[in-house]
Amino acid sequence: MFSLNKERLVTRAEALPDRPAAIQVNPRHLVLGNTQVPPFPAGLEQVQLAMGCFWGAERRFWQQPGVYSTAVGYAGGFTVNPSYQDVCSGRTAHTEVVLVVFDPVELPLEELLTVFWEAHDPTQGMRQGNDRGTQYRSAIYTTTPVQLDIAQRSLALYQQALTRAGRGSITTELRAAPSFYYAEDYHQQYLAKNPDGYCGLKGTGVACPHAN
Repeated sequence: MFSLNKERLVTRAEALPDRPAAIQVNPRHLVLGNTQVPPFPAGLEQVQLAMGCFWGAERRFWQQPGVYSTAVGYAGGFTVNPSYQDVCSGRTAHTEVVLVVFDPVELPLEELLTVFWEAHDPTQGMRQGNDRGTQYRSAIYTTTPVQLDIAQRSLALYQQALTRAGRGSITTELRAAPSFYYAEDYHQQYLAKNPDGYCGLKGTGVACPHAN
């Protein structure tokens, strides 16, 4: 093992090798009762959102009207089928994400992103609060070109609000969704299973404006 700065993204050459099998999870969402694995009903959309430790982030999203299902996992890195230990090592380049399956008629992506921006500090780079490392970086991974356009405009609006409030620059990674790997079953809906469990979510206190 080499000495590793966990706040630096590893290269593909440095990444841990792939694992042959995907992690299996309970297909039923513990809180919402819907499936948390594909296929999902027609008309729903998916987006992957990263905002630090995924336990509290997932709870925030399953509480939103219009969300059909959520699941936690790993995305944005190199290693295929990583374990939690792999990701925590800093040697996969993945971040902890929440897969959010939502009805865009009942919950437009703009409103979902308002929850995202206001629930964490997107200016902190490779950390979120006291949680440090590449796995805690902020990210929006979109699944359609329309989603990407909406997310880019939302980011620009929130940056304007942060700048007016004297805050720094957004470091959120924004791109088309990479492969999503489900986290171990005990992580799924963790705070429903462990109501007193850790939740490090803390926003900036700056409200997210909406486009006219």
